[in-house]
This record gives sequence, C-alpha cells and structure tokens, in this order.
Amino acid sequence: MNKKPNPELIDPDNPEWSAEDFKHAVPFEALPDQFKSMARRTRGPQKTPTKQQVTLRLSPDLLDQFKRGGPGWQTRIDDALRDWLETHSVT
Repeated sequence: MNKKPNPELIDPDNPEWSAEDFKHAVPFEALPDQFKSMARRTRGPQKTPTKQQVTLRLSPDLLDQFKRGGPGWQTRIDDALRDWLETHSVT
C-alpha cells in the first residue's frame, strides 16, 4: 500500500534522502578536536588520599539536621565527630 505524502509535511529545504544520498553520507563530527580533549579530562586517583569512604547508618532526624545546612554536610559530620573525640575516650 503506497500512500502519497501529505504535501503540508514536505519541506523543500530538507528533502527526503534517496538511496544514493545514503551511499555518499559521512558521519558528522561537531568540533572533533574539542571532544577529543574533553575525553582525556578525567580525574585520576588522589596522590595523597586524606579521607576514607565508608558506609555509615545514621538516624534520619540526625541526618536531616546536617543536610538542612546545605552543601558540606558530610564535612560537618566529620567535624562533629572530631570534636566529640576530643572530649571522649573511645577505648
């Protein structure tokens, strides 16, 4: 069943491709030099790691209090634990 295309949907500035058009098509690379340089930009391992990643379960209300302060909440928890250790013995 061959339907005729809707004339309102035909764009004379952007005609449908023929099989010949596809034969001569080449992939488009927008700004290839910029993309190559961006692909190399990855962060490597820290030369001197200062902190360790851990999993820690905290009470929801406690976590909400720290997160309410905005970005940096993990650092604030680290600081709070450090302050607590100054006045308490863990042994």
